[in-house]
Amino acid sequence: VQLQAFGGGLVPAGGSLRLSCAASGSIFSINLMGWYRQAPGKQRELVAVVYSGGGTNYADSVKDRFTISRDNAKNTVYTVYLQMNNLEPEDTAVYYCYTLLARGVVYWGQGTQVTVSS
Repeated sequence: VQLQAFGGGLVPAGGSLRLSCAASGSIFSINLMGWYRQAPGKQRELVAVVYSGGGTNYADSVKDRFTISRDNAKNTVYTVYLQMNNLEPEDTAVYYCYTLLARGVVYWGQGTQVTVSS
C-alpha cells in the first residue's frame, strides 16, 4: 500500500484546511485509515480515524472542529479527508496519514505541515 498526503499549509487561527490522503495498492485489505500529528517536542498523537465500516473516532481536542471522511468508490484508490475548522495554534504540527491493514500491518504516508498562526 502506498499513501500520499496532500494539503496542509499556513492559516490564521480560526481558519480552515483540508488534508487528503490517497491510498493505492492492496486497498481491499484496509481496516482503517486515519491521521496522527506530531508537534515539536511532543509525542505523536492520534487525531482521527475512520474504520472500513464507516465508524469514526476523534481525539477530544479536535472533536466538533475536525471531520474525517472517506471516499472508497474507486476500485484502485481509497481516499481519506480531514476537514479542519476553527483551527487553533495548538493544532500546529506535522500531520501523518496512516492505514491499518486486515493482517495487522501499518503503513504511513509522508507528513504534511500544518501551521496555525495566532
